[in-house]
Amino acid sequence: MCLKTIDEAIDAAKDTSLTVKAPGTVANMVCGFDVLGMALNDPYDIMTVKLIEEPVVVIRNVDEYGLPTDPQKNVAGVALLEMIDRLNSKTGFEVTIEKRIMPGSGIGSSAASSAGAVVAANHLLNNIFGNADLVQMAMLGEKLASGVKHADNVAPCIYGGVTLIRSIHPLDVISVPSPPLYVTLVHPQIEVRTEDARQILRKQILLKDAIRQWGNIAALVTGLMKGDYDLISRSLEDVLIEPVRSILIPAFAEVKSRSLEAGALGGGISGSGPSIFMLSRDEKTAREIEKAMQETYTGTGIAFHTHVTTVNREGVKHL
Repeated sequence: MCLKTIDEAIDAAKDTSLTVKAPGTVANMVCGFDVLGMALNDPYDIMTVKLIEEPVVVIRNVDEYGLPTDPQKNVAGVALLEMIDRLNSKTGFEVTIEKRIMPGSGIGSSAASSAGAVVAANHLLNNIFGNADLVQMAMLGEKLASGVKHADNVAPCIYGGVTLIRSIHPLDVISVPSPPLYVTLVHPQIEVRTEDARQILRKQILLKDAIRQWGNIAALVTGLMKGDYDLISRSLEDVLIEPVRSILIPAFAEVKSRSLEAGALGGGISGSGPSIFMLSRDEKTAREIEKAMQETYTGTGIAFHTHVTTVNREGVKHL
């Protein structure tokens, strides 16, 4: 990327703005802690980015969540500040954020903000950065949100579809082909902070459990690539994370049990929770799973939202 290219891209983008849909994501996909993620068609955030002459980030929120407008304390802000640094401080950005993915939902709210911001800015600049660069920038937002750089939300948000993060040092993201899948989610209206959900995880694991988990991850990726629904179903098992984190989510065991009875291939905690996701082959089954989830949470008295959606193959896209 030469200086002339940067200057030309900035000049061409003056007085223009771009609005994008930044998708929610399901991280981990049950057995793939920190290495597997999937983009969703619903829910999503809406973000508008435009260039400004001063090398700063200006954040405007048009939702009810009251998130910080200080760019150093906002996930979209820190991602865009990194882009400004890579652009040698030749421009800045104003970003307007309408969050439709509730923070703390476990559906990649922070990733949608950080990834959506850098993808929109990059489009304005004639895509001078590659996807890997954008993931690295967006991971700074994830570090702000959770204390840890991880890419299993931002990578599918940017690349679309299902992604495997083989490594983050150096970054190595692999897009994984997958068959048609329906995704049913229930979001109980409680908050599970990602940082807190990481703190309760075991620091040491048994070798036999690690071997079982590795087998499930490898088989899940194989099942997705082959379009083998039965193999996908058998592989959606987590022996390391779910047994610990599920205690933070009311009615988790009942939701999972009833979803499987309704025909789900399998599923589990979305990201760090509290949302729960289930995969199925067709919309009819996905709706039956939604009904089971709704009945379960209605009985608890806990407010909730549900979504029935599909895999987003494009990632962040402009409106």
